Amino acid sequence: MGAVVADDGPSGVKAPDGGWGWAVLFGCFIITGFSYAFPKAVSVFFKELIREFGVGYSDTAWISSILLAMLYGTGPLCSVCVNRFGCRPVMLVGGLFASVGMVIASFCTSIVQIYLTAGVITGLGLALNFQPSLIMLNRYFDKRRPLANGLSAAGSPVFLCALSPLGQILQHEYGWRGGFLILGGMLLNCCVCGALMRPLEPPKKSDATKELDEKKVKKKLLDFSVFKDSGFVIYTLAASIMVLGLFVPPVFVVSYAKDLGYQDTKAAFLLTILGFIDIFARPICGVVAGLKWVRPRCVYLFSFAMIFNGFTDLMGSMSVDYSGLVVFCIFFGISYGMVGALQFEVLMAIVGTQKFSSAIGLVLLAEAMAVLIGPPSAGKLLDATGRYMFVFIIAGIEVTTSALVLALGNFFCIKKKSEEPHTKEEAAEREELNKSEDKTPEDAKVDSIEVEQFLKDEPEKNGEVVTNPETCV
Repeated sequence: MGAVVADDGPSGVKAPDGGWGWAVLFGCFIITGFSYAFPKAVSVFFKELIREFGVGYSDTAWISSILLAMLYGTGPLCSVCVNRFGCRPVMLVGGLFASVGMVIASFCTSIVQIYLTAGVITGLGLALNFQPSLIMLNRYFDKRRPLANGLSAAGSPVFLCALSPLGQILQHEYGWRGGFLILGGMLLNCCVCGALMRPLEPPKKSDATKELDEKKVKKKLLDFSVFKDSGFVIYTLAASIMVLGLFVPPVFVVSYAKDLGYQDTKAAFLLTILGFIDIFARPICGVVAGLKWVRPRCVYLFSFAMIFNGFTDLMGSMSVDYSGLVVFCIFFGISYGMVGALQFEVLMAIVGTQKFSSAIGLVLLAEAMAVLIGPPSAGKLLDATGRYMFVFIIAGIEVTTSALVLALGNFFCIKKKSEEPHTKEEAAEREELNKSEDKTPEDAKVDSIEVEQFLKDEPEKNGEVVTNPETCV
């Protein structure tokens, strides 16, 4: 892949907003689907694993927990790998890891071995695919980025609706070992998606620019300067609080229905309703977020989505029958889809393309801690009280709190500080534009001569304008 160490991304290249970007979007759709749906789809094999190894349900549930922990907790490692080697090779290696983990798991003879193979190795492989795919999507789309994020995020509910019944069929026909082996083969498609992540063509470099690129080789592989951005700090804090309660209702809603006395199939159908609504909510939200008036205020739309989700949890806590849970799943699917479509779009807008690879890794690490705390603490609350109402109320309060942190923090800590300097910059730009419009052709000729002379006298300073592009194949 070349000798360039740091993968800064082609900042000197305009995002095409289409073309090969649609192939990148397709790959990101598949990667997102596998990354978020696979930990849940594996749960259909838990009963056979319990029978095979003589363990409890809580022991098998660790497989999904480890998968999610690897997906979130290895964020900084993925950032370092992307900045060192580039997106495409990292994704190709990640696809191999994901596939090999499941293949080896099909030959395991103990639950601990499955933790290490299906949990750690496959989880690491999915993480090495998920984060680079989002980085490439950010580079290929600018004006249409909200729509692209919404469409790629729709991969999660689509794959969840597809992988869960597929897993049941594989278990029935081939057992859990054959099912793991076939799923391992399916995960090789991550390598195909990685091959689609073609780097953008950088502009031709001058000799001075090449010298500057050589000087930039020692650049940090994980940029902690993002913490100097108050917007990033507020976003990370809000996202961590949100994750504490965001994933709790989908985990407990089926058990909630069973506790009310409904059949297993009828209770499981609630997740199908939630996923079906989610499929349409994400791309529609992406379209809305891309509107001219909405996009500059996307952070407030994200805050509204979180408040909507938290309020839905609070209302769901009052459900006393199946119809109430169905209504809850419909509205939760809408709000959950909005959050899924906007969370990375808002982060991209806050930190920009250059720092996104480091920022997303650090955010996912912070969210990993919350993911490990949220559902288990909700389970302890349920054991202590025996009532699902309190679980849903706490989840709703946590998500609503995160929305207030993001909205109020953005309004008071960011907007007020940046408003005045931003206005001065705009005023200066307008003055320059006005002056350039008023210039005569003779003035323009004089300016062009001065510019040419300046470029000849100071070639090194001119070279700094061109930024270091992404490593090309």
